[in-house]
Amino acid sequence: MSKQYTKQQIVDHAKELAKMIAETEEVDFFKRAELQINENLRVQEIIAQIKSLQKEAVNLQHYQKQEALKAVEEKIDSLQDELDEIPLVKEFKQSQTDVNHLLQLVSTTISNNVTNEIIKSTGGDVLKGTTTKSPFDAHGCEH
Repeated sequence: MSKQYTKQQIVDHAKELAKMIAETEEVDFFKRAELQINENLRVQEIIAQIKSLQKEAVNLQHYQKQEALKAVEEKIDSLQDELDEIPLVKEFKQSQTDVNHLLQLVSTTISNNVTNEIIKSTGGDVLKGTTTKSPFDAHGCEH
């Protein structure tokens, strides 16, 4: 029989894995990009304007001021476009995407390998993705 692990052991290993991920090049780049975003005055000004307009939009929506709401939403979209064109913001968003891809890769790898281990341990076929041998796979048909 194979070794069994406790939930706590698995959580402890997950914490180790998280620490490893936090020390990757992708996460390091993300942290540096975030720091630069937070220190960039123009970026912070645009973000503050967007937040203020979003609050205004909520109020206009509440009071059903459709025309004014449309104008505010257009201003928000314009500021968001301006923000997205700043190279630093592009780099930051790309770093977010890279970190998310890494996390997704880890999650998918764990999921696929757990599934494969279950299939193997039940005498199944990994290629077919079945957990038990099918009686229909026997060679020849007996009628």
